[in-house]
Amino acid sequence: DGLVVSEKVKSNNIDVKIPKSELEAEEKGAEEEHPRESDSNILDVSSNYPRDKHISIQRHLADLEKLADLREDERKPCPLCPEEKFKACYSHKLRRHLQNLHWKVSVEFEGYRMCICHLSCRPVKPNLVGDQTLSKMGAHYHCIICSATIVRRTDMIGHVNRHVNKGETESRFNTVRAPKSSCKVVEESATDVQVLPNHSTPQKTDSYFNPKMKLNRQLIFCALAVLAGERKPIECLDAFGATGIMGLQWAKHLRSSVKVTINDCNENSVTMIKENCHLNKMKVKLNIKEEDNDETVGNGEENSDTIEVTKMDANVVMHLRSFDFIHLDPFGSSVNYLDSAFRNVRNLGIVSLTSTDISSLYAKAQHVALRHYGCNIVRTEYYKELAARTVIAAVTRAAARCNKGIEVLLAVALEHFVLVVVRVLRGPTPADDSAKKVRYLIHCQWCEERVFQKEGNMVEENPYQQLPCDCYGSMPGKTAVLLGPLWSGALFNTGFLRRMLLEAVQYGLDEAQSLLKTLVCEAECTTLKHFSTHSPGDENKQEECGVYIRTPNTSAESYLVHGKRKSEEVLRSTAKRQRPEHSAEHPPFYYNIHRHSIKGMNMPKLNRFLTYLSEAGYRVSRTHFDPMGVRTNAPLAQFKTVLMKYSTPTYVGAQAEGPVHLPGEIHVAEEVPAATMIKVEEAELVEDDKPGVATAVFTQSYPTHCAAD
Repeated sequence: DGLVVSEKVKSNNIDVKIPKSELEAEEKGAEEEHPRESDSNILDVSSNYPRDKHISIQRHLADLEKLADLREDERKPCPLCPEEKFKACYSHKLRRHLQNLHWKVSVEFEGYRMCICHLSCRPVKPNLVGDQTLSKMGAHYHCIICSATIVRRTDMIGHVNRHVNKGETESRFNTVRAPKSSCKVVEESATDVQVLPNHSTPQKTDSYFNPKMKLNRQLIFCALAVLAGERKPIECLDAFGATGIMGLQWAKHLRSSVKVTINDCNENSVTMIKENCHLNKMKVKLNIKEEDNDETVGNGEENSDTIEVTKMDANVVMHLRSFDFIHLDPFGSSVNYLDSAFRNVRNLGIVSLTSTDISSLYAKAQHVALRHYGCNIVRTEYYKELAARTVIAAVTRAAARCNKGIEVLLAVALEHFVLVVVRVLRGPTPADDSAKKVRYLIHCQWCEERVFQKEGNMVEENPYQQLPCDCYGSMPGKTAVLLGPLWSGALFNTGFLRRMLLEAVQYGLDEAQSLLKTLVCEAECTTLKHFSTHSPGDENKQEECGVYIRTPNTSAESYLVHGKRKSEEVLRSTAKRQRPEHSAEHPPFYYNIHRHSIKGMNMPKLNRFLTYLSEAGYRVSRTHFDPMGVRTNAPLAQFKTVLMKYSTPTYVGAQAEGPVHLPGEIHVAEEVPAATMIKVEEAELVEDDKPGVATAVFTQSYPTHCAAD
């Protein structure tokens, strides 16, 4: 009747289910031959999965053949098929049946094979044919992890992969960590960390590690290294440790300059962080409960290789203790932790946060952005900078609630994340000044022109007058939308970025160097020039973007107070020294050159266009937000005029195919190299047989970059 009992099979030492009629005589003998102590010889995987594995789960084909008890002189049934489906046969036929119909279509997982089973293990709805009810025997697989029955092989593979991604290969039925053999070691910036096989799946693993965030970690390290040069030692917190890779890099490279605390609320993550500390030859100091902060002050030299590991909620640890540097990198938005971060952060300290909820920040889920950040945004050509200003506005409001202002040091928005680094300025006056920079943005949906709303509480009669464009008068209906509130101040601190670049050169962070060079030019709104990256001991001054700056080593001794923290006056003077040399801030937002290109015209090269726009008297630079973006203080109308002036018609090289119809009057550039001049014969209009059609032949010389007004 299909009843099965749990049996020990001598061939492979695993628990299986075997038909009672097959092994009724050997039941007691099998249990005596394989006592409980033999379980220790089973593969590690078997000790972590359910004890009663199905008969269809085997390691070798020979084990499956032994279940059938093949004998040449007797007919034997298939152990995985009912008698109605496969009748008893001799050994040679049964062996081919097991190999072709069961073993070849099995699903492999960590040394085991989940063979297809045709027994009546899975309840199947009967098929009604007339008055007869046919019992359908459905083929299926038995999961080795959760004992589920799945029909299709592809579905079974996906089912097992989901178990692996969730880390349930072992922990679902046994509350222990994965064996060390399943962990692999990943190296980044001379730091080794152990990660689980599913480390790249967030929210489904205890050790989330994303190799694509390497640039993010390098930028944060450079910012911390700059702060460590201002005062020593500094207490820094990695609020979401996961594997602890970021905190380990801080402690391993900056040594006694920092006192690192790595926090995580997950017990398995804390255990892995401690193992990774030992892997990098770092001492671990556990501090789960609240302790007096004075116990650790001044122990920087004694505990230079010691990392404090805490297991508590990030909000709790930031409420209990004060830090000089705090980094927030939760899964998704970090707005839930901003109030706690600004509560106890020290004056002139730094708060950095990484937001990975790019679907809401990049205006793909606008209702989520309104819910999390209280900001109304739409998809624009400058959506990445819009995301950065949205995050900074939320940071500003959270800091203002704690009577603190902010100075934005760095704002980066790339494909996978939005990184914001701000310096904290304590006091109601800086808080008020920062809060005033949070304003609404008026955005024209026709021409993509944009302008921040003017300060003041008075309601304007016609807010469209603030826009430089005249789309409201020439287009029907409402043409503009109100976005925000957004941060309207600067996104970069040039002096701080230069010092970050020096730290990147010193520690050999190649990926961060190229981005920091772009950020420095973007902060100054200048075109990219040659950067001098001398070692700190070579020269006292370095030239970057045409401006000479001092290296940190030249003035480090005069600013350090040994054994004590710097006074507030020295710190304020250091912060002032980091401000950009340009009195004017960089222009907000940028234009995409492809978005505003003219149909039927070839645009000039981007670097050439930057030169043309600069020669017209405007500040201009490239931007890291968009590879084809141009940051400039030129209005959109002037931007289009210069672009039109130096664009060439697409039909210049194909004059033989048809008549040339110039779109308008041609303007010749004032300064054009001789190599860019093209010789065209002077126009001779020859009338064709058809009326209204003429052939144009040019003989006058014109520059390459010409277009209609």
